[in-house]
Amino acid sequence: MRRLLSILMLSVPMWAQSTPQEPQVTAQSAPATMRTEFHVQYVNGNNAYIDGGREAGLQEGTALILKQDPTKASPGNTAIEPGIIAKLKVVAIASASGVCEVELSSRNIVSGDVLSLPNDEVSKLVEKSALGNTRQYPMVISFSAGDPLDEEVRETLPRPPLPEVNQIRGRIGFDISSIREIGQGASVSNSYGMVFRADFTRMFGTHWNLNGYWRGNLRQNSSAYQSSIQDLINRTYLMSLTYMNPESRWSAGIGRLYVPYANSLETIDGAYGGMQFSKHAMLGMFAGSTPDPTAWDYNPQRRIGGLYVNVHGGDFDSFRYSTSTGYGVELLKWTVNRPFVFAENDFSFKRYFTLYQSIQIDRPTANPGMAPVSAGIGQSLLSLRVEVHPRVTLDLTDTYFRDVPTYDPTLVGTGLLDKYLYQGINGGARIQFPRHITGYFSLGSSSDSTDPKSALNKMFGATMANIWKTGLTADARFAQFDSSFASGKYTTITVSREMMDNLRLNLQFGRYTYSSPVASNSDSSFVNFLFESNLGAKLFFESMYTIQRGGTLNYNQWTSTLGYRFDNRTRTRRPGSTNAP
Repeated sequence: MRRLLSILMLSVPMWAQSTPQEPQVTAQSAPATMRTEFHVQYVNGNNAYIDGGREAGLQEGTALILKQDPTKASPGNTAIEPGIIAKLKVVAIASASGVCEVELSSRNIVSGDVLSLPNDEVSKLVEKSALGNTRQYPMVISFSAGDPLDEEVRETLPRPPLPEVNQIRGRIGFDISSIREIGQGASVSNSYGMVFRADFTRMFGTHWNLNGYWRGNLRQNSSAYQSSIQDLINRTYLMSLTYMNPESRWSAGIGRLYVPYANSLETIDGAYGGMQFSKHAMLGMFAGSTPDPTAWDYNPQRRIGGLYVNVHGGDFDSFRYSTSTGYGVELLKWTVNRPFVFAENDFSFKRYFTLYQSIQIDRPTANPGMAPVSAGIGQSLLSLRVEVHPRVTLDLTDTYFRDVPTYDPTLVGTGLLDKYLYQGINGGARIQFPRHITGYFSLGSSSDSTDPKSALNKMFGATMANIWKTGLTADARFAQFDSSFASGKYTTITVSREMMDNLRLNLQFGRYTYSSPVASNSDSSFVNFLFESNLGAKLFFESMYTIQRGGTLNYNQWTSTLGYRFDNRTRTRRPGSTNAP
């Protein structure tokens, strides 16, 4: 019916033209008023939507400018060329609207700005209009496919290019690190390293993405180089090349990453592949090593691989669920050490309710001369979080591990191991108070079949942002833990500040004690200081200084990094924002 109506509507003027009429002068025979100015309706990122389109003579590639106001003298009226504040180009066009991309600007484009056609574009438009008024063309109607009314509706919706397509941002730098050991047998060791941060999305128009951060040593000039807290933290990075195409059922990734829908496996150095065999289900496989020193079963010689099936559905704006079940095997120096079965379940309702549960059933290979180990629960984690008020969140966790952990205890004071230190049932809360103050705490008990009584775990902390309107943020935390495999406590205080986009300062100091039958007792204090600044539009400088005292760790470490920042979209940003990382 709609197709018939559209044909009749177009046929009426044709029939009318075939009827002899007296010559008359109409308004249409006069030259139409030519538009040379267009208003910005709204701005989305680097795209400006205007109130003119194809009917006003615009087309893709047409240049527009924002003229300078000669009566104003302000930073927002700075000219990039004589009389011009900004240059734009039309990238998407409809009948009565269009989308412009900002190519160069001395300030942000805002709603209400008036864009004008430069002189060369006005000349092109005049020539086109003159030719159009003096030539007559026959009217041809042809409907090969589709509905003309539907096509018209689609044309009124401009489609700007996706900002994530072929976006390449990041930084690369080279650093030198020096460690000076204190006390008996003092020595100095140096190392040379490299840092690389990448945010590459939809590379070369494909669905491959490179994201993450890497920092490592390239060369050491001393065989006695001692591993430090900073070196261990640097090894917790994530860097992966992934393929994610919403129109394809295949997905893949390679690098240091978490396996999708199987986060309980910890970080792996390896690869995964997935196949979506229905709308809500996928089959995945994974293989790699376990390099993260904050993992429960950390071992550089450990390898892992397996298969899993995931079923997911729902929406993050309402109820969402995800459940995974899989089988894998752990290898130690390429010898089977621990076959296992694992499962994960994640349920959430908006931001009000989150339930996460993971369990692993395994059968470790017994040491020589020891009795065989039967299959059983190797580890289990249950976490429940409920938002009872926009400022109050309650959480409850139940953690169980059958084996003694192998994480690096040097990181106890950094807070990276909190999820492992509190074995047993723990409950806590996070409360947002006025004046940018947030308090949090956790209390619980840890018990084992060999313990005569339960031990108490506790953690208290507070964060305050924008202290006295200085921009400073401070966080203080005290924690005490006592489980079947380790006991101790730590206190840390962190002060940081970000000064615009050009300077960042971070100072952390603390003290921790750690006692475990499988690790040397430690009673240490540490100070970490970080200074990071951008140098002009392309360079950056970073410096870190660490002081560690106590136990076997007595050293001072200094690291400096000089590098280059890159962004293939820099030319589309105004000069005032070229210092953004």
